[in-house]
Amino acid sequence: MSFDDLDQDLMGPEDPETIVAARGLTVRYGAKTLLHELDLEVREGQVYALLGRNGAGKSSLVRCVLGLQPVSGGRVELFGRDAWTHRHRLMGRIGVVPEESDVPPSMTGAQLSRFSSGLYDHWDHAAYHSRLERFGIDPKQSFGKLSRGQKAQVMLALALAASPRLLVLDDPTLGLDMVARKAVFEDLVDELATRPLTVLITSHDLPGIERLATHIAVLRDGRLAMDEELESVKQRYRWLDLVDADDVQTLSELEPVSEQARGRGSSVLVQRFDPKSFEELRDALGAHRVSLRVPSLEEILLLQTEPSPSESSPAQATATRASSSAGEGRP
Repeated sequence: MSFDDLDQDLMGPEDPETIVAARGLTVRYGAKTLLHELDLEVREGQVYALLGRNGAGKSSLVRCVLGLQPVSGGRVELFGRDAWTHRHRLMGRIGVVPEESDVPPSMTGAQLSRFSSGLYDHWDHAAYHSRLERFGIDPKQSFGKLSRGQKAQVMLALALAASPRLLVLDDPTLGLDMVARKAVFEDLVDELATRPLTVLITSHDLPGIERLATHIAVLRDGRLAMDEELESVKQRYRWLDLVDADDVQTLSELEPVSEQARGRGSSVLVQRFDPKSFEELRDALGAHRVSLRVPSLEEILLLQTEPSPSESSPAQATATRASSSAGEGRP
């Protein structure tokens, strides 16, 4: 039976547009809990970026999604089926670029394609070799003699040649130089423009994520600090530059989450920006007393990845609590 024939059978009784679902997911290593009753969904067609500091639980979540690790509580579903129980049937529709590849170093790119083609019903040799040619990689070269960037590009080519419905990328640009990172993300952007594909990606490369992602989730201490459409995040955060620091008290409706002193004035990052409210504020203060700037994604996410309030200074704790209360529990 082909994977096309299995598609209907693999899709569970819930919403068929839900590709990945975590329900009360808990992962423990001994006495340490890495994921705390996590709930999230990756919908069909999303590029879902999973972000957070090292140790936040990203890799554990990816292993659970791929059926490589049993859960301590709750469940993880792929295409509506339990990822751990049905892994052997589900992996035929998933392309994976792991953080560390386990490819035998003596195998060439051409041998990898021939070997992998026996594992998938819809292996695309032409697309694989075309991608290697575009990357300037000799298919006769052994994997072990490739640079780190070239290895990442071969792994991406293998993952995409399987014609997957879900592409899982676990920090695919880790350790790559600027040119190699750019090449990987450009190839992903091109691929997404040519065919429907759902992507789950972890990365510390925020410029690349900002270009690629449709949805971002931030893990902090094993819990979701943010789970939201990227455009929504970018719309509601703004820097307000105030000539007089005393004017900060007028911003409560916009929910300030961070403040930086600027001479006698202040720069305030708000998380509930609203154009109408801003115009009213500017009219009240005077146009010369307040101006607007768009924050970078890095500035926004740094707030979400700060240590828990108990580990922070009082000022940091206030900003973190305000930011977390807005992000946790979002659909």
